[in-house]
Amino acid sequence: MAKFIPFILRADSGQKIGVKIARMKCADAAQTEEEPLWQTSWMSEYMQDDAFEKYALKTRDGELVALAAYEILKQDVMVHITYIESQPESNPTIVGHSKKYQGIGRVLIAYGIKLSIDHECGGTVTFEAKVPELAEHYVRDYGACPLPSFGGAPRYELSGEAAMNVFVTYLK
Repeated sequence: MAKFIPFILRADSGQKIGVKIARMKCADAAQTEEEPLWQTSWMSEYMQDDAFEKYALKTRDGELVALAAYEILKQDVMVHITYIESQPESNPTIVGHSKKYQGIGRVLIAYGIKLSIDHECGGTVTFEAKVPELAEHYVRDYGACPLPSFGGAPRYELSGEAAMNVFVTYLK
């Protein structure tokens, strides 16, 4: 039986780093308000919404690398990836430094696919692209399909073979 084994890459060497994904704790959220500051406070009322399942991505030695919020939408047979944010040292939207880790978004999208499978939603996930470069990346590198966005941020769906291609990266 295959097992989900998440990893990220050290940006300077390409070395695989094993990571753990577990429910976000209050201390994880509080870390987003400490130096170096994250883009978003995960202590905010919006991020604390109980409708979201929130997870922390940490290295095996406990370094907080990213946080992610998911909505399990069983009635729509999908998981919506509400928000993913990398630590400041690896966040590509924070300028002025090189990234510490790579592959953070991919592994957290794969985890959303896992949640979708676990909740009998067939592996389908949806998400928004914050910037045009991300939109291009989702289509080019993941095979995501555009969805109607109704004037908001561009929305995408990852399902079927495209979702499985992302997910199997982490199966052993």
